[in-house]
Amino acid sequence: MSMTSEDVIAVLGPVDDVLVADVIATGATAGELAEAWAWINSEEALIGEGRRLPTGKVAELVDLLSADQDGWEE
Repeated sequence: MSMTSEDVIAVLGPVDDVLVADVIATGATAGELAEAWAWINSEEALIGEGRRLPTGKVAELVDLLSADQDGWEE
């Protein structure tokens, strides 16, 4: 099921419309977005748990979100 802007905002919080559109355009699910968000915020902990580095849509979202993270509202 494709994500809506509300799905994106529920995971990321307030972000600009361009980022919302870019995230939706990946075709990822809300679950994949949540996993990518977890990787961005807890990479060392997830690696410490023995989790493999993200691949596929999750990796695409990690790259997208990491590149845009400096422009987010705090």
